[in-house]
Amino acid sequence: MARKRTSAVEDFIVVLSRLPWWASLLIALVSWLILHPIATAPVAPPVALKPGDMGGILTAQLWRTLAMFGQYLIPFCCLLGAIGSIAARRKRKHLFDSVKTATQPARTIDGLSWQQFEQLIGEAFRKQGYSITETGGNGPDGGVDLILRKHNEKYLVQCKHWRSLKVGVPVVREFFGAMAAEGAVGGYVVTSGQFTAEARAFAEGRNIQLIDGGGLKRLMVRHNPTTPVAEPERRQAAPQPQAPAEPLSNRDGMQIDMPYRFIECTKCGRHAITAGGNPPIFSARQK
Repeated sequence: MARKRTSAVEDFIVVLSRLPWWASLLIALVSWLILHPIATAPVAPPVALKPGDMGGILTAQLWRTLAMFGQYLIPFCCLLGAIGSIAARRKRKHLFDSVKTATQPARTIDGLSWQQFEQLIGEAFRKQGYSITETGGNGPDGGVDLILRKHNEKYLVQCKHWRSLKVGVPVVREFFGAMAAEGAVGGYVVTSGQFTAEARAFAEGRNIQLIDGGGLKRLMVRHNPTTPVAEPERRQAAPQPQAPAEPLSNRDGMQIDMPYRFIECTKCGRHAITAGGNPPIFSARQK
């Protein structure tokens, strides 16, 4: 089927509708502040023309004419874009809620179109605290579909609405190249199906998180922000031995003033202490 042709104004409105509504209104205000003074600038009185002045006069008149129409047309398009952005935001929220509350979420997801699947994934990440930029729309499996931003870091998302086939390593390898080209610190490949073992092996150690059908369900019900894939795993430090409040002494009367820890003998049940990596010695004070 041939793609429907659209005008430049329609394409401009579509682009604006993908922005936050406040961004479209800001563009409308800035365009008015720039174009209105040009459109209302007084025309200089005619004077004796010199050779070459006619071109400058025609250029100035052309800009004045464009500004006269643009001061109304651009803010009007921005207003339509803001309305479209609000409507799309509500539509995505309704789609997310309908899938989340469905009795069989997997079947509901399988019934979505690829556009709705991308909108669903974008809304799920938006609820995790990411700002979303939709870059898809050219067709299914068209490369990077979403750009996520959080804490001044960029992440990429590719959506694969595959119902039966498994996502293989060529898809993940191509996505890794897109991450390098875009300068992203991490990325997500999301599918309603499964990944091959080769794809999972390739993603390890490359800051790529693969989310399959099971992971997608967990993403839908999670409320707290997810840990970015590029953020290293935080490990709890092992507790360090603390110095005693008062010196201890062993049974021979020798004081122990270095960091120590208590241990218990598995045979006799008596408590002992070990300090400075030395073998355990019995303490004169019980634990």
